[in-house]
Amino acid sequence: MAVLGAGPRGAGLLERIVANYDGDITGPLVVHLIDPHPPGAGRIWRDAQSGLLKLNSLAADVTMFTDETSTIEGPVRQGPSLVEWAELASRGELDGYDLDSEDQQVAAEVRSLGPSSFPTRRLQSRYLGWFFEQAADAAPEGLTVLVHAAEVTGVTTIDNGAQRVELDTGDSLTVDVVVYALGHSGTLVHEGTRTAELSEFAARHDLAYVPPSFTADADFSAVEAGEPVIVRGLGLAAVDLLVLLTEGRGGAFVPGDEPGRLRYRPSGREPRILVGSRRGVPYHSKVTSVLQGEPFETRYFTADVAREIVAEHEILDFRTHFWPLLAKEMLHGYYRELFTGHPDRVRVSWVEFRAELDRFAAQSPELHEAVLAALVDPSDELDIETFDHPLRGAAATDVGSVSVALHEYIREDLRRRNSQQHSENQGLFLALLFSFMTFVEFQDAPNWSPASLAGDVRVWWKGFFSYVASGPPGHRLDELLALSEAGVVHFLGGELRVWEDEEAGLFRAKGTTLERQVSARALIDAWLPDADVAHTDNLALRQLIESGEGRERIAATPEGSLATGVIEVRREDSRIVQADGTTHPRRFAIGPYTSNPFVGAFSRPRTNAVSFRENDAVALSALRLVGEISRENEEREQHEHAAEHHYRRPLQRTLGGLARKS
Repeated sequence: MAVLGAGPRGAGLLERIVANYDGDITGPLVVHLIDPHPPGAGRIWRDAQSGLLKLNSLAADVTMFTDETSTIEGPVRQGPSLVEWAELASRGELDGYDLDSEDQQVAAEVRSLGPSSFPTRRLQSRYLGWFFEQAADAAPEGLTVLVHAAEVTGVTTIDNGAQRVELDTGDSLTVDVVVYALGHSGTLVHEGTRTAELSEFAARHDLAYVPPSFTADADFSAVEAGEPVIVRGLGLAAVDLLVLLTEGRGGAFVPGDEPGRLRYRPSGREPRILVGSRRGVPYHSKVTSVLQGEPFETRYFTADVAREIVAEHEILDFRTHFWPLLAKEMLHGYYRELFTGHPDRVRVSWVEFRAELDRFAAQSPELHEAVLAALVDPSDELDIETFDHPLRGAAATDVGSVSVALHEYIREDLRRRNSQQHSENQGLFLALLFSFMTFVEFQDAPNWSPASLAGDVRVWWKGFFSYVASGPPGHRLDELLALSEAGVVHFLGGELRVWEDEEAGLFRAKGTTLERQVSARALIDAWLPDADVAHTDNLALRQLIESGEGRERIAATPEGSLATGVIEVRREDSRIVQADGTTHPRRFAIGPYTSNPFVGAFSRPRTNAVSFRENDAVALSALRLVGEISRENEEREQHEHAAEHHYRRPLQRTLGGLARKS
């Protein structure tokens, strides 16, 4: 078996292969994992990146292990979360990891890591690498794990259905089964796109343009010190970008004059950063509070409800069929914690208010009146429309005025998201998280309106979830305030529009918040590239599509069709669908570039992670397939031998343990 990709997804699959392997059923098996980057960490989480870059997840919220909540056919193999792993390492009780021989920066972080810490990507790379080693070392006799430090350039089907995997080293592997587990990939700049137009304009006028990319891989060297650069985006990619262009260029954050405030000390190498986005505000900071009231539970949007919606409607529309229930579930999570965790801030009981919530639509005037009547402080109301568009209707004549408004907004966000006094935001977070994980399993339903799938689901809903529930650590927003106060960052507001000025040879930008336009010789689009298998920078994925042994999923209804940018796979076992509509007899695919639900390669503990379930199902299917192929080969060989009246001694092989091949 060949597993293309040895990052977190490939490592998770390997763990499930090892856990499910039965030599009596599968027979002797060699698993080849192929990745040019370190096994476990892969490209995104590799050690070779800035130590300033962090996860946006708490250390207690990261695990690679199945647990008692995992609804899988294979055996559950529990293990430490990231923070538990660090605690074991600090005490010298972690098998296969020696903290004393660790890099000093990483070792110090391991020792100081707590449940509410935001770990660096370099630390995460250690956890993922250790996880991979543990999975490989657990391989029983009969199962060999081989690692190849190479990139796959293509896979072809040869005699008897065998698969030849071509490597960029010039070598090839012949295997029986292939699983694509390649993780996130970039997108090539290609004709007919806005990115291509901006790239061509920059080339004509000797300007700097950085298209959507993974921040750790991008080259910002053309962004010059002291010069203005327009940055589109205020999500996680933008936060990482700001870190690299400021602290990464020698600047430093020091305690400010007021308690709890930071001051930025410039190095003189920073550009002048002009930043805006669709909303015009950064993602909400990660919630660090814990629930103080009743335990969390869903009420309006469940898997059963979603299943009924899909079955009842010929064409699905997100705004009509799903959003009203999702919005109501968010309100339920928020107000349940406010009423049960902070009864001093409300005038009625939770039971009384919940009855009102049951009666009225999420964004109705009637519910608004009921909320105001029940709250002591009207500012505790969760108005989803205002929450989503905090700058709508705001106008300013200069950048300074926009900054004043943003400073107030960010400070209020930090106050509410990082305080036990406002744990209702943890209720909101949990409601949105569980709703998102439930909804993602219905995202590949065949009856979606292409327009709703393209605009509402893939863009707005995904962006809204990230904006509310997947924001940066709170200290990153403290740093953003300090950068603005130091004159390094200038806010442009919302609905930011960028265009090319051919006559002046400059990028220009203007939003609805700021009345005047700005210009610069550099532009950075600070968001991650969308999935686009037809133009991916991954050679193996492109070759899969071009060969016809895989195809892009097209969402089609009577309303029309939409190219989704992802590889079509069969839902139940992630078997790749070929150009002719048949499933590939030997290939599977898992990860963000497939049509199956994807939330992440690692997960919060005890959430019955989608990726862990898929890893288990694919591992079992692939192992069964290998066993079938093995038996077919044996029967064919026996038939051939009988026909030739020739006896051949069986091949003796010694298998087991971990080997690496470079």
